[in-house]
Formats: sequence, structure tokens, C-alpha cells
Amino acid sequence: MTQSINDLEHDIEETRARLDRTIDQIQGRLSPASLVDEMLGTVRQSPASGLYDGALEAVRRNPVPVMLIVAGVGWLIHRVARDSQRRQQFDATMNGAEAVPVLKTGAARVYDPDRPTAHPAADRVADGMRM
Repeated sequence: MTQSINDLEHDIEETRARLDRTIDQIQGRLSPASLVDEMLGTVRQSPASGLYDGALEAVRRNPVPVMLIVAGVGWLIHRVARDSQRRQQFDATMNGAEAVPVLKTGAARVYDPDRPTAHPAADRVADGMRM
């Protein structure tokens, strides 16, 4: 009985060790560096491998210009996304603003800082009372 318990404990320890090794292998395969290497390996095996190798060589020879280009493209993408978001917010605001009545008179459209401010709505009420 004692021997069988010791055998079971030994089997359990071996199983745990195998499980730990398997988990370590899975973590190694799922690391960002490993995933990038796998994707690059796939690209190297494709017909576009010459293009990839040329681009990689250009990056190695000229890292600063390439980084500036990447920064510029990133900035452009950021600006396009930000402008798109602003446009969506503006459209949402305008859709809500369509229900608000707007007074369309000449005084409402033209502003002259040298002329006294006219109040078209107040003038209409006063004119209506005079009649």
C-alpha cells in the first residue's frame, strides 16, 4: 500500500512537470515576439518575399527616414480618425439642432459693430401693439 501511494505521488509529480512544460511551450508560442516571427516567416514563404527582404534591407540601411515616414503615416491616420470623429459629433449635434427654430431676418444675418443692436422680435411686438 505504501509503495502504491509513493508510485501515485511520483506519477502526479511527473504529470505536473509535463503540464508545466506544455504550458511554458504554449506561452512561448503566444508571446508577441513569437507571433511576429511566425507572421514574418509566412511572408518570407510567400511570392512577395523579395519585396519583404528589400523593405527590411531599406529599414536597416536608413532607420531614421523610415521612422519619420512611419511617424508621418501614423499622424495622418490619427488626424483622419479624429476628423471623422469630429464630423460624426457635428452631424449628431446638427440633427438635434434642426428642431430649434431660427429667426432668419437681415438683422440676424448681418452684424455691424458700428450700428446699434436691433431686436427684430421686440420691434415686431411693438409694431403689433401700435396697430
